[in-house]
Amino acid sequence: MKLTRRALVAGGAGAVATGTLSGCLDDIDTADRSLDGGYAAFFTLWDWAQQVSGDAIDFENPVGTGQAGHGWSPSGDLTRDIADAGAFVYFDTPEFSWAQDIAATLEADYDAVAVIDGLEGLEDQLLGWDHEVDIGEQNGHNSTDGHGNHSDGGHGHDESSIDPHVWLDPVLAQDIVGTIADGLADADPDNAETYEENAAAYTSDLEALDRQFEDLIDAANRRTAVYAGHDSFTYLQERYGFKLHTPAGVSAQAKTSNSDISATIDLVDDEGIETILYSPFEAVDGQYPPLVNTLLRDTDATDAMPITHLSGTLAKWQDEGWGYVEQMQEINVPAFREVLDAQ
Repeated sequence: MKLTRRALVAGGAGAVATGTLSGCLDDIDTADRSLDGGYAAFFTLWDWAQQVSGDAIDFENPVGTGQAGHGWSPSGDLTRDIADAGAFVYFDTPEFSWAQDIAATLEADYDAVAVIDGLEGLEDQLLGWDHEVDIGEQNGHNSTDGHGNHSDGGHGHDESSIDPHVWLDPVLAQDIVGTIADGLADADPDNAETYEENAAAYTSDLEALDRQFEDLIDAANRRTAVYAGHDSFTYLQERYGFKLHTPAGVSAQAKTSNSDISATIDLVDDEGIETILYSPFEAVDGQYPPLVNTLLRDTDATDAMPITHLSGTLAKWQDEGWGYVEQMQEINVPAFREVLDAQ
């Protein structure tokens, strides 16, 4: 994708905006730059970059444990740290505006850095924020063209209206991993074969995860679940043909209305839903988020389970060594199996 903020660098206002991020890059020698390390914009991209690079490059995730990459602000030295390392993997989307700004600065002022946009080439497969998932056909991959591609993708959407949570789709994840491998190979040809081989091996893991979700949905007796949080899972729903209802909507800034909560209460009881899903990032001190408590109090539901949006990680998962695939398998797959009655 083209950087949506690249124009800011060329203009006076943009020079000021990106200058605050870039620090002083003029004293960095751009000659004979080696790829000594790299940074990725959030947890999943960091994990994928690590999987692809293996021992060749050590990637860092600047976003702290327990935090998500969007809505996050970097320190003033991060741009310089990335320039010193040599590689930056990010998503060119306004939801990660800080990463857009850093990428624009690096591309304008420091050509030797490998700036890799994981969304490159996926423009026609991106979904809008207002996309409605259709579960009319009760089979897996009901919204694809038969080749694992979304048939009604992001055509006609401006970039500010695109849902960025594409990484939740294990099929599109394979394309992003390939893009990362290609970008690293271009920047570091001596290790190109390593990146290609690592990406192929990891793609096999993603294919296995895709099959797990397909099998889950094939066994499901219900296609509707309730999530007490902002919906980051549209790509997952679109891929496999189920509906994740949330009274909170898709925008993290939207407020939950009493009418939305009331409608959700009715849905839980009408559908006979017994388990409510929630984000563990919103569970303070191990307690259910307030909306979960409301739904458990006012409906016939009796339990709640976490699912993760995978833009961040928690300390306990980090201690287990869980990356993207492991968190999907250990957290999301069991939760969806439970709420969709796919036992």
